[in-house]
Amino acid sequence: MSEEEYGTESGAESEGTGGYRGRGGGRERGGERGPGMKPNYFLPKPVKVGDELDLTIEATASKGDGIAKKDGYVIFVKNAKQGDTVKVKITEVRARYSVGEVMQ
Repeated sequence: MSEEEYGTESGAESEGTGGYRGRGGGRERGGERGPGMKPNYFLPKPVKVGDELDLTIEATASKGDGIAKKDGYVIFVKNAKQGDTVKVKITEVRARYSVGEVMQ
């Protein structure tokens, strides 16, 4: 069979319009970690260990901790329930979230 019967034209692969390129799609198309990826874990965090904040608990996590946010950054608050407005002390800061405790 000729190339025309398979529906391909000569030179199609060299133009980047077809052909097998392996996993990830190659750098021309961005691959798995292309230029569109914006890792927020490199950005500065809006909180530091020891910070004291007044937060409103927006939801409850699967393990029972309250979830609050500061500038879009997630803060898990131990012993807090959805709807509570509490004063929180940050005890741990991670790349994508922080952990805090309700202050008495």
